[in-house]
This record gives sequence, C-alpha cells and structure tokens, in this order.
Amino acid sequence: MKRKKRIIGIVAVLLCIASLYLVQKLLMPKYSADIFEGALIEDYYNETTEHQVVFIGDCEVYENFSPITLWEEYGITSYIRGSAQQLIWQSYYLMEETLSYEKPDVIVFNVLSMQYGEPQNEAYNRMTLDGMKWSGSKIKSIFDSMTEEESFVEYLFPLFRYHSRWSELTADDVTYMFSKKRMFHSGYLMRVDKKAAGSVPEGKILDNYQFDDSCYEYLDKMVALCEEQDVQLVFIKAPSLYPYWYDEWEAQIESYAKEKGVPYVNYLEEIEEIGLDFSQDTYDGGLHLNLSGAEKLTRYFGNWLKENYDLTDYRENEELAKIWSEKKDFYDEMKEDQYRELDEFGYLKSYGAREVTNED
Repeated sequence: MKRKKRIIGIVAVLLCIASLYLVQKLLMPKYSADIFEGALIEDYYNETTEHQVVFIGDCEVYENFSPITLWEEYGITSYIRGSAQQLIWQSYYLMEETLSYEKPDVIVFNVLSMQYGEPQNEAYNRMTLDGMKWSGSKIKSIFDSMTEEESFVEYLFPLFRYHSRWSELTADDVTYMFSKKRMFHSGYLMRVDKKAAGSVPEGKILDNYQFDDSCYEYLDKMVALCEEQDVQLVFIKAPSLYPYWYDEWEAQIESYAKEKGVPYVNYLEEIEEIGLDFSQDTYDGGLHLNLSGAEKLTRYFGNWLKENYDLTDYRENEELAKIWSEKKDFYDEMKEDQYRELDEFGYLKSYGAREVTNED
C-alpha cells in the first residue's frame, strides 16, 4: 500500500511539473506575428553545420548583412547572432557560447553597443536572453543584464514573468509552442520595402563622450577569448545613419583597435565605395538597410574578407551546396512574397507596417 501511494505521489508530481512546463511554453512570447527580432537568438540552434564567419551584435548586423549573399558571391558560410539592442556583455556571452558549439575563422563584432555601459530595458533583455539555451554563458549574461526591477527567478521560470499573457494568446501561441515559424536567413531579417533617408541631423551634445570602463572590459574579454581560441576578431561600424556615431566615439575605437591589433572598418566612411543610395537602400529612413542595401554591403564586405583572410570557397562542396541551396530557395521565396505584398498593399502587411506615402 505504501509503495502504491508513493508511486501515485511521484506520478502526481510529474504530471504537475509537465503541466506547468506546457503552460509556460504556451505563455512565452512566440514573436511570430510581430517583433520578429525576439526569435532571432533561438534560431541559431537549428543550424546543422559550422560557419566560417559569425557576426555578433545588434540590429546593425542582423538587418544590414546577408549570409545568403556571402554564400552566393564568395562561397563563405556565415551566421548572424544578432538581437535588438544587444548590449556588449550580451555579445560577449553569445560569443563565448558560440565558441562552445563551433570555431569560426572570423568573428565580426559591431561596435555601436559601446554607447551603453549599464543595463537598459527588460523587453530588449528578454529578446536576447530568453532565446539562449541554458548554460554558464546564459546565466552570467542574465546577471550582468538585469535591471533593478528584474529577477533571476523570472528568467529561470519564465512562467512567473508571463503568467498574465492569457488575454493576449493567439492561435500562433499554440502552433509554435514547440517549433518556431521560419522567418530568418542564417540570422538575417529581410525587408524589401523602401523609405528614403532625409537630411541627417547632427547628434545632440553629450555631457561625456567617453565609453564606460565596463564596455572596455568586455572588449578586452572578446580580444582575449578570440586569441585563446585562435579566431580572428574584426570590429566594424555598420553604415546606418542613425543612431548618430560621434567622432569622439570613432577616435576611441580606432585607438583601441590599433592598440590591440584588431582590424576595424567604419563603413560610414565607405558609403560611396559600397554603392549605397539612401534614397533606395533603406526601409526606415537610414536606421537600417533594406534587402538591396544589405546585399550591396555584404558583397563589399565579402570582398574585404577574401582579400584579408584565407577563407575557403565551399560552393563546390556537395553537402554544403545542398544546404545553402535550400537556404537560398527560402530566401528567394520570402523576397518574392514581400514584393507581392508591396504591390498589393503598398506596404509589408506581414510586418504590421504602415503604408509608406510620398510625404514620408
């Protein structure tokens, strides 16, 4: 009798745990109908092969570079581990985690996040941290990222954070409980629509242009980690017109990169050489590039990679060619779908974007 009660008790506990797990999976945001960026980090774990180049950083990588184009033009395999407002310590821990899965030849880090020396916003934190698999890297990133209002327990058990989402649930929350909607192209978030950039105002005067010491500490960690793993680290500043990139910031990055022997390229200074036209190559007035702009920048960057590093052209590799051919098919399919939406609605309905008029 005691044994029977013990078994019943164990089964009851397991059923309770399973039920809580299922409720948690249901209530967590799926980012399938809007704010797609929230699903970027998790998508990496679906990859089946390693990559020669890995980009790490904020929207200035995942909206400005196209891994499919790098493959098509140069046979370079790459992936973008980007997320919205990715802070520099989050980038470092993603780099650390990535190197536990694979060893790329080159890691590319976009330096815009040097402007933030302390935690910023829970919503952006969640879009980076919730998608990471549990590891020491994730735990350290959570503790370094939390705002004063956040709790580690709510990251450990997201049900405590999202328990009130019942009223917001949609059919997508059921459909994508265990498998995510396919939306990205090796970490690239595609947009084909256009909104021309106007005049670029000067940045507002800051009280202090010096990057925070903590940011330099994480740059040091990146340099040390890549040296330890024999991976080439590259710093870039993407050619986004906003947020404003100050000359004082540029001088600091140039000086640091020179001191550490890390290549640094500011693509804001090479817009003409890249061939970017901000009346055609941006979808939001210069913050991010659209597909045509991303492909131009990627071709230019790919040529720089081939000139500076001995990267293999894998287009003749049968196994990789098959995988990347499937990636290219999905890329072309989404491109066609987005152009079809533009023709039909005048804007990308799938992004919930408003119609762009001549007055914009």
